[in-house]
Amino acid sequence: MKYFEVKFTITPFDEITSDVLTALLGDAGFEAFVPEEDGMLAYVQQKDYDDDETRRIVSGFEDHDISYTVSEAPDEDWNQTWEEEGFEPIVMDDLVCIHDTRHTDVPSCTYDIVINPRMAFGTGTHPTTRQILRQLCIMSLESKRIIDAGCGTGVLGLLCSMRGAREVFSYDIDEWSVENTRVNAELNHIYNIKVQEGDAAVLPQNGTYDLLIANINRNILLADMPRFAKALHQGGQLLLSGFYEKDAMSLIEKGRLLGFELERQNSEDGWAMLLLRLV
Repeated sequence: MKYFEVKFTITPFDEITSDVLTALLGDAGFEAFVPEEDGMLAYVQQKDYDDDETRRIVSGFEDHDISYTVSEAPDEDWNQTWEEEGFEPIVMDDLVCIHDTRHTDVPSCTYDIVINPRMAFGTGTHPTTRQILRQLCIMSLESKRIIDAGCGTGVLGLLCSMRGAREVFSYDIDEWSVENTRVNAELNHIYNIKVQEGDAAVLPQNGTYDLLIANINRNILLADMPRFAKALHQGGQLLLSGFYEKDAMSLIEKGRLLGFELERQNSEDGWAMLLLRLV
């Protein structure tokens, strides 16, 4: 699977503009983002890249000048960066520690998760991932059947398994994420995670799952929620993030139309998380 690396330069730079740009690019098919001092590197599958849409997005920022350059991102360059540099361990409330195999001198936490991200992103640094991780730590997951939609590195499913989930079905449209989730499961000696490549069309529609987790952008969530509902049994829960606070109501309303009721709503740095139950 071939990717473009698109370097965005924001002048003058500020984090709010960078976050807004990230959200808009996510809606346009970009899958991964690496912050830089003056902007970001963004990654998109070559088959999904639309230069006209990218130009339209950057031209919408009246108070900032945003320029970009596009180049091919060879697979080996992504892997080499992670293999040589890794990432700094992420510690959350002494509950969860996420680190790569290069960092072993880490604080003692209840749940120690080892991952090698490779081309998949989702190490726990983003507010959306952190909110879901915290929520999973306070939920009863023992013997639950769980779906991790858009699994990325697989870190959410790994935590579910560590907290007693009976089985986890993970899927992602990115073949690298699928392989990375498998590798990370082996690193943590977890063998009850099944991973499949694809979009929401691969979801079982038999209404037998207890919890579905989706940390994806708003538009994909809205489109996939009917399939999410059919995968859950009555009383099953839907844990969503990947969108801004201002977009939460559209997802809540969509959920109500499908038979969900809101159980919990959180936010961090402008990013929202919703916990819904199918009634």
